[in-house]
Amino acid sequence: MQIKRTILSIAVVVFIQYSSNLNAQNSFWENVRFGGNLGIGFGDGYFSGTLAPSAVYEVNPYFAIGPGLNFSYVKDDFYKATVLGGTLTTLINPYPSIQLSAELEELHVDQKLELEGGNRTSDFWSTALFLGAGFRTGPVTIGVRYNVLFDEDDGVYASATQPFVRFYF
Repeated sequence: MQIKRTILSIAVVVFIQYSSNLNAQNSFWENVRFGGNLGIGFGDGYFSGTLAPSAVYEVNPYFAIGPGLNFSYVKDDFYKATVLGGTLTTLINPYPSIQLSAELEELHVDQKLELEGGNRTSDFWSTALFLGAGFRTGPVTIGVRYNVLFDEDDGVYASATQPFVRFYF
């Protein structure tokens, strides 16, 4: 009889531990939001495409953090660029309709300029730190961000200030 109670007790403890682990895993994924950016542009001899998925973990209603990837390709008659990198995004919501953000971005850039006198290539890393603010409604935030590390000579961004539309579902 004692052995049966011990086995039953062990089984109950294992079941409770297993159930609490499942609940912890489920609650983690319930707080993960997925989003990103998908863009395409084309014209006479020009093509541009971007794929940038991301995810954030909502620690609480005011704070979220998460990683993202970035792949972009640009080609026109004499220029070609491939950009590959990652981001770490932090979102702060002091009020439900206001979202502040900090995005640390590290990109590897491979550019090729085809000229009549010869080709010029550049292969470099670009770091950006965007601080932003936006108006949030549901899963959508519309705002503006500013790259505090902007360098007009790196050839990645044309301006330090960029508007954005951010989605997280």
